[in-house]
Formats: sequence, C-alpha cells, structure tokens
Amino acid sequence: MSTAQLDPRVVAASFGAASEHYDAAAWLQGAARNELLSRLDLLRAPPAAVLDLGAGTGLAACEIKRRFRSAKVTAADMAAPMLAVTRRRSRFWRPIRCVQADARNLPFEDASFDLVFCNLMLQWVTPPDAALEEMRRVLRPGGLLLASSFGPETLRELRTAWEAGDAGVHVNEFIDVHDLGSALARAGFAEPVLDVDRHLHHYQDVRALMRELKAIGAHNMDARRARGLTGRHAFARMESAYETLREASGLPATWQLVYAVAWAPEESRTTGGPAGEVHISFEEVRASLARRRK
Repeated sequence: MSTAQLDPRVVAASFGAASEHYDAAAWLQGAARNELLSRLDLLRAPPAAVLDLGAGTGLAACEIKRRFRSAKVTAADMAAPMLAVTRRRSRFWRPIRCVQADARNLPFEDASFDLVFCNLMLQWVTPPDAALEEMRRVLRPGGLLLASSFGPETLRELRTAWEAGDAGVHVNEFIDVHDLGSALARAGFAEPVLDVDRHLHHYQDVRALMRELKAIGAHNMDARRARGLTGRHAFARMESAYETLREASGLPATWQLVYAVAWAPEESRTTGGPAGEVHISFEEVRASLARRRK
C-alpha cells in the first residue's frame, strides 16, 4: 500500500496552477483517456447520467457528451481553474455541468449516475477508499465505474536516481494494482477487473522531465517532501545518477497505468467485506461486459 501523504488543498492548488497549459503537456493523460473511452463501446445501453470525476480540462466529458448526446454529463474537479477551462469547452447544444467537488465527499444524491468515468485522479487521493465509496454511492444499481491510476512503477528511474541525491521524498508514490482491487471490493463494487499497461518515454534531460511534471501539476506533492529548495549538490548527484541510465533516445522514464472496470451491484450490499480476487487481464474485462450485454 502506498505511504504517500497528500493534502487535498495542495493537490487542488497544483492542478489549478497548471490548468492553462495542462493539455499541451498531458500526452499520457490523453493516452489513458482514450483507452478508457474505448471501453465505452462495450456498454449494453447508452447512459442517461454520467459523472466525469477529476475531469480536469473537460476533454473526456466533452467526448462522452458527443457520443451520448442525450446523456446529462457532469464534470467534477477540486480545482476551480480546471473547471473554468471545461466551461469554455461546453456548448449550449452539448452542455457540460461543472461542479467543484472533493471526490471523498461528493455533492450528489445516492444512485444518481449510470457511469462514473475517472481518468488518472485516484492516485491523488490517499488512501482511495473514501473516494471509491463515494463513487459506489452515487452509482445506480448496475452502474459502471471506469477508472485509471498511476501504478507504483511510475517514474521508478527518477526515484532510483534521487536515492543517490539524498534521503528525502522527491517522487510521488502510487497505489499497487492489487491494493486498488482490494479497495474496490471494500467499497462494495462487484466484479472488479484490473489490467496494467506501461509507457516508456524518453526525455532530453532530467530537467525536461521535471518541467513536464510541473506543467501537468504532477510534481512532488507528498507532505513528507523537504520544504524549500533542494540543495545544489544533492540535485547534481541525482542528475549524475540518472545520466547513467541514458539510452540512445534520451533519459528513460517509466509510466505505469492501472485500469479498473467495476460494477455497482444490482442489489445493494454493505461495504467492508473480504477483498475479491483481482484479475489483471483485459480479456476478463471484455468477458464481464459481454455477459451484461446478453
């Protein structure tokens, strides 16, 4: 289980500050968003009400509204500046309702959505249990959760390089796939199925990687991080250690993505039961969805 300590106010401020230049740098968020959107094709019926939780600049919400024109689509995010960008994207013929909200305390009625779409937001809620319980609460019986998160191998090269710099916490920690599956089961979701993907991206140097992290609001936000500027000598040691990993295409950085598909059970049940088995296979996702289409 991740030991990260994240202050929601710090997270909201970080992403709010990144709102105007977020999309230009968020290539990975776009890849994860497209993967989750591709799984909408397996739905048995168009959703009437959709919640895009952690909506960011609203690209997913707008695409969902384009696909399901009669659906009421709500974009929720903690960062008001992100929602301001979403509002600019909303059109009167395809309106998106924007709500500033904390995922751990959603201002929506029980059983009010058919689909909760949550792209790369869960990793910023530690632990994720309260947010997952809220998602389960607002889903109607038989409703679908599509979610993605960063896995623990994300930025492992940078984390290893920092071990040569000093003993501080410099890189965010992320939840393991099995822990996420257990959290879904505790929250009361049925048939949680998870799969993992990895992206290897190369950067000109470590400063280019750090500029990208800042541009998407994903720089180190762990409460255990050192306050103030990192020492010049510690940074130089980290930079030198990272350079030993250089490849022909540049400095490698691993991004691990965890995808989750889960259902609100047809009949309500209490949370807190034993963790279910986690299947790391997208074929299981397809089989689960196919059964529900029959």
